[in-house]
Amino acid sequence: MSSDRERLLERDAEWAALASEGRDVEAILSYWTDDAVVFVPGLPPVSGKDALREYVLNSLNIPGFNISWKSTDVQVSADGSLAYMFGQNKVTMNGPDGAPFTSEGRAVTIWRFEADGEWRCAVDIWNS
Repeated sequence: MSSDRERLLERDAEWAALASEGRDVEAILSYWTDDAVVFVPGLPPVSGKDALREYVLNSLNIPGFNISWKSTDVQVSADGSLAYMFGQNKVTMNGPDGAPFTSEGRAVTIWRFEADGEWRCAVDIWNS
């Protein structure tokens, strides 16, 4: 179990670094399952890779956009097929006056161990 926890924290940190760089959309998407659901504050759920691709592209095109997060407290199911993590995040973008504004939040992610032997995020939810 501890190796699963360590691997999940590694995967999540890799994903956070890619998302913060904001350059490789397909690499960012590869950390979600094909049927992932993301609950974005104030928006309807975003479901599946096509919708997530559009969401990520739109986010990266927001002036001043940057996202970062760090997850902790990994819990893995007894059968090793699911896990969840708690995290803290920061989203920055330019406000109406053009000045950067940062919102800090809390998150819960649910990860699934996939048939290819890799952990991917199946549910992603956060709030301020």
